[in-house]
Amino acid sequence: MAASVGRGGEVGGPVGSTFPRHSRCLGLVDREAERAVLYELTEAVRSGESRAVVLRGEAGVGKTALLDHLVEQATGCQVFRVTGMQSEMELAYAGLHLLCSPIQRYGIRLPPPQGKALEVAFGLSDGLVPDRFRVGLAVLGLLSEVAAERPLICVVDDYQWLDRASAEVLGFVARRLAADAVGLVFGTRVTGQDELAGIRQLVVGGLGEEHARTLLERTQTGPLDNRVRDQLIAESDGNPLALLELPRSLPHAQLAGGFGLPFPEPLADRIEESFARQLQTLPADSRSLLLVASADPAADQNLVWKVAECLGVPRLAGQAAVESGLMEIGARLRFRHPLLRSVTYRSAAPVDRRDVHRAFAEAVDPVEDADRRAWHLAQAAEGPDDQVAADLEASADRARARGGLAAAAAFLHRAALLTADSALRAERLLAAASANVQAGVFPTAHDCLAAAAAAAEPLDEMQLARVDLTRAQIVFASGQDGEAPQLLLDAAQQLQRLDPSLARDTFLSAWMAALFAEFPVGERWLSKVSQGARSMSPSPTTDGTRELVLDALSLLITDGPAAAAGRLRAIVEVFTADDLDPEDDLRFGWFAQAAASAVWDERAWLDMLRRQAQLGRETGILDHQPIVLSALGTASAWIGDFAAAATLATEQEVLCEATGVQIASFGAMCLAALRGDAASALPIITETVARFTEQRMGVAVVYAHWMAAVLYNGLGRYEEAQTAAECAAGPNPGPYVSTWALPELIEAAVRAGDIPAAERALAFLAASTQAGGTDFALGIEARCRALITVGAAAESFHVEAIDRLSRTLMRLECARARLLYGEWLRREGRRTDARAQLRLAYETLADIGAEAFAERARRELQATGEKARSRTADDVEILTDQEALIARLAAEGRTNPEIGMQLFISARTVEWHLRKVFGKLGVASRRELPAVLAPPGVASGV
Repeated sequence: MAASVGRGGEVGGPVGSTFPRHSRCLGLVDREAERAVLYELTEAVRSGESRAVVLRGEAGVGKTALLDHLVEQATGCQVFRVTGMQSEMELAYAGLHLLCSPIQRYGIRLPPPQGKALEVAFGLSDGLVPDRFRVGLAVLGLLSEVAAERPLICVVDDYQWLDRASAEVLGFVARRLAADAVGLVFGTRVTGQDELAGIRQLVVGGLGEEHARTLLERTQTGPLDNRVRDQLIAESDGNPLALLELPRSLPHAQLAGGFGLPFPEPLADRIEESFARQLQTLPADSRSLLLVASADPAADQNLVWKVAECLGVPRLAGQAAVESGLMEIGARLRFRHPLLRSVTYRSAAPVDRRDVHRAFAEAVDPVEDADRRAWHLAQAAEGPDDQVAADLEASADRARARGGLAAAAAFLHRAALLTADSALRAERLLAAASANVQAGVFPTAHDCLAAAAAAAEPLDEMQLARVDLTRAQIVFASGQDGEAPQLLLDAAQQLQRLDPSLARDTFLSAWMAALFAEFPVGERWLSKVSQGARSMSPSPTTDGTRELVLDALSLLITDGPAAAAGRLRAIVEVFTADDLDPEDDLRFGWFAQAAASAVWDERAWLDMLRRQAQLGRETGILDHQPIVLSALGTASAWIGDFAAAATLATEQEVLCEATGVQIASFGAMCLAALRGDAASALPIITETVARFTEQRMGVAVVYAHWMAAVLYNGLGRYEEAQTAAECAAGPNPGPYVSTWALPELIEAAVRAGDIPAAERALAFLAASTQAGGTDFALGIEARCRALITVGAAAESFHVEAIDRLSRTLMRLECARARLLYGEWLRREGRRTDARAQLRLAYETLADIGAEAFAERARRELQATGEKARSRTADDVEILTDQEALIARLAAEGRTNPEIGMQLFISARTVEWHLRKVFGKLGVASRRELPAVLAPPGVASGV
């Protein structure tokens, strides 16, 4: 990497710039629109706001010149600059380390988890693998602390050559800037980079004909024939670098009066050829010095001269290169243009490149810089070299420990290429494939698998099974849910005999994939996976957590809730015990909460989900976090804690935006449906059904139909509710969402006059609720039985439902039971008794915010002759979703850094939001927030 740092008014270009005026300081021609954007960014940062911009365009189009211009006019700001280098793309966090190295002293101000993550990522200390989002938060906090003293602008040129870990973190930081005086400006050639999605894009094109002519006239010292000038402008397509560099490689006579220029090659090739010709005019020693500088862009001047001395290159070699304008000498040796560096390296003879890399390997510290040494040795190798391959494998382990999964994959891939033994080469390629899957680089993972198959013919059984497992993981991780269950199931069955422990882990992954892919009608993936898991021989450690979880969940599907209830409860006991192994909680907690919800234990379910959510926040392990937050949001809304549900929906949205994960808007959909807000709910429901039917993610489609049924029941549109609930339940309801839709189906069918449909649904529901045996389960069942029963028996079930549900956390469901009982009583002519139930139902539903159900209760209450009170607006509604979330977290006693970690923003941004919250709510401090925000009768917990 190449970097430069400037401070305030001292920024007049890169520090130590020695380029001649004709090549560095010509001033920009045209670019008024681009300069206006950069001026706006600088002014915003000076005034304390944050901005991020991406300059995108082909090589030589002028991005670097625009970035130079930005640096020159950023008076009053601190400026940090880094340039990506292709040769360093495999060194994890190399670019980020260089950018942050001048400000690492501010790390002591970060929360300890963030500071530690940054140290481990930069290889400054040992520790657990840091999640990239925690590293991102650390960098965000670091920049925020620096900017608190003085506005800060970070410039990243040739972003496309940054190592993947640095690119991901900087893209994350750019999207999370808010109330910090920080500007981030990227220059890149590549289009469609996911890391920069959501950031303002500024496409930089070629100059217009008039401005291209002006640039040529400024730079040419001799005469220029009009025909030659016009051809240069036409063939360069206004590319400034082409206009500057192509004439350098042509004789003056040809420029003055030629009748045609020999430019058959593409523009990029012509520019590179021009650079190559200019290099050939230098003395051999100068070319050697440039090659050394190009082989390790991050090397400081002392290391470059040390390597040059080893190769016999004298110090005077730099003079000709500087005088030619091809490079400058400062803290680092810098090329006139980034493209010149790559041309210098590629145009050298292979033997010369290997000699330079070998010299670097000898010059760097073998302990302090072991990874760089290994990489140089790999570049110097002429063929297979087992020692270098082993060194690279060790570098992969260190990169993985720093969280550099992409770097680990690259080291392993290179190690495999240098491995002579075919079986070991295949093993290293399989490991590289797995690392690429973890890093989310799926095409490279596929390539590694293909290379592994070709490396050792044939692969042994275990290797073949690992190939299939990795392919299945690629499909699952890339969101192709429809294909993942079968592939994971095939891999698990292959592994049964070869590695039973890995087979069980794979069956659990397949079970999860099947749960997400399952539709009410069609392939029964859960049944297939569960049958496969049940066919496994008992484990020697039958009391192990993995075995317990897999056995119970698979039994639930194959033999039904009654058969599995005892084992499901055993899981609940294990995962609610005080001595729960944290490692088990991390690995299997998601499956354990599925057991709790299957036996209708709402307290354990909520506790497990809350703990899972908190574990994700604390550890930064976010694989399941969006789904955990959506499940917790559903549970919170279901118990009537709409404030917590709204908080979680916003947190899920923030997390998905920060990480790029795409899942259904479960939380927003659930809240809108329970509130009876058709205008908000129906577009989300419709979009979810269409989108996730196409993506074959059945759980989202089933959930959307369930929420539609809830919405329509609240609005009294019972035929539509029945249709939606039947879509959710299907002809043979499975566990979880399909079963949860059955009470909506029963209520809608009864109100629509379809008693047979209600009775069929009740039979399926009772199989689950009887197995659960909790007050929640039996209360819901009693409420449903009351709807299809007449006379005294019906009243008995109504009373039982209210009695049981009042002993649970399910405040909303209890209010709905009172509503149904009140409706029944009024129809029985018992208006006084009906008023008592309807009044309680209305007050509870109105307090919760279930407006449609509350309106149903109000109308029924009015029909009994009683006028319902008006409901006052909740003050918290004046807050934005983000402000409401921050206010609630602050009310719970969380500090600004803790809130920032949870929401992927800086602590200063949290403080900025809180100041607005205090003003809107009319409070002076956080101590007053709980009284203002707490919904009546609810103990919120998110």
